Formats: sequence, structure tokens, C-alpha cells
Amino acid sequence: MPRGKHRRPRTNPLTRRVVAAGTGTAALALPLLSATNANAAQPAKAPAALQTAPQSAPSAAKAKSLTYTTKKGDTLYGIADRYDAQGGWRQLYKDNREAIGDNPRLIHPGLDLKVRATKTPSTPSKTADKASAPAKKSSVARATQASAKTYPNTLDGWIREALDIMAQKGIPGSYDGIYRNIMRESSGNPAAINNWDSNAVAGTPSKGLLQVIDPTFAAYHVPGTVYDPFDPVANITAACNYAAARYGSIDNVNGPY
Repeated sequence: MPRGKHRRPRTNPLTRRVVAAGTGTAALALPLLSATNANAAQPAKAPAALQTAPQSAPSAAKAKSLTYTTKKGDTLYGIADRYDAQGGWRQLYKDNREAIGDNPRLIHPGLDLKVRATKTPSTPSKTADKASAPAKKSSVARATQASAKTYPNTLDGWIREALDIMAQKGIPGSYDGIYRNIMRESSGNPAAINNWDSNAVAGTPSKGLLQVIDPTFAAYHVPGTVYDPFDPVANITAACNYAAARYGSIDNVNGPY
């Protein structure tokens, strides 16, 4: 074959800046961009098979079973609130009834309780305690459809749900008035019970957030709420209904009533 001068074919600058990345039996063309070429082509979009798959939405927090040893002054409500226990203090009592006994309001120190915790609490500080206290509002609640809303299973949520129900039933009262009386009567513990005052001696101990005796609860129970004086919302609404009949409003109550 005669020797001749072989002319090297001219190629586009962009095509010379393409290299093949070996992948076994296939090759993926990857463009090399020149920093000096203002018209350099942008990198090709990766094939669909190589793109990152969309991440699924995070699932709801799952309860983690742990053991809590009770201390002096502990309450089921306080323990359940601290660990955001699944099912609240009622489920906590149900899971540990054999250890606690028949009275959920009498907790002895040194009990090992099984807690379905959904969070691990950090060591509280005085600043954090103040920040976590429910915000006070003095305005009277406006009517809303309680059934169309959801409320957190906390003191703040119980008060707000009660206010919405009260607004529908025409029962006066404000967040500030309810909160102030709850903190005086039970310190926010829905399982609180008074076993030593004159009512207790008469066989009708005061119960719940606003320390309502059974006869008063029966007389002023608000239809649509649970018939249970230890139920937070039922207790608040019955107490406010009673206070409205006797004092005009729970806002007018600033001491034992």
C-alpha cells in the first residue's frame, strides 16, 4: 500500500473535550468544560436510572419502651408528660396497674414503671420551665367548632378545647381565669384529688384540675364532654359552668370556691 500524507480530520472543539468513562461493557460520555470558552456546553443531565430516588416522608415518632423509677412527689400525669408517653397517664397506669395498685393517684417512690416514651427529656432548667409554661391570654374565647379542630394533650390544649366548647354553650370565661384557678387548685395535675378537707370527710373529695366534687360535677356537667371528673376538658367545663352560675364567671374566682 503506498504511503501518503494522511490529513487529520478537523473536529469541533467541543467534541474533542469529550472522554469516555469505562463502565465495563458500556461507556458514559462526560463533557469536559473549558473555563476559557464562554459558549461551553452545560453538563448533560444524568440518566434517570442514575438520579437520586426521592426520599419518603419521615414516619411518625415511634414509642420506645423504657423503665422509670419513681421518686417522691411523682405523679402519673407528670411522668407521662415528661416522656410524652403514648396514651398519656391513663395508658401508663394501665401498663403498670399491678405495680401501682388500685389508686392511680397514690404513687410510692421506688416503683419501676414501664413507659411508652416518644421522647427523651433533657434536664430542665429554670429558664426552660418558664418558657414551657402555657402563655396567658386575657381575651374571652370566641366561638369555634371544637369538633373540627385538634388540640395537644397538654394543659394549654385542654384549656383551649374547653374554651371552644364553652363558647358554643354560652359559658363565660377566659384563658387567664381558667389557668389561674387551675394552678391554685391542682398545679395542672388532672389526677389530683383532695382526701383531707371537709368535702373528703363528707365522702365527696375534690377531684381533677379545678377540684370539683362529684355532686357539683353531676349538676354542672356540660353535654358533649366525657362524664368523668378526672377528664381535663370535662372537669374544666363543669367547673366553669358552676362558677358562671354562682359567681358570674370563673374569671371572678380568686380563691377557694
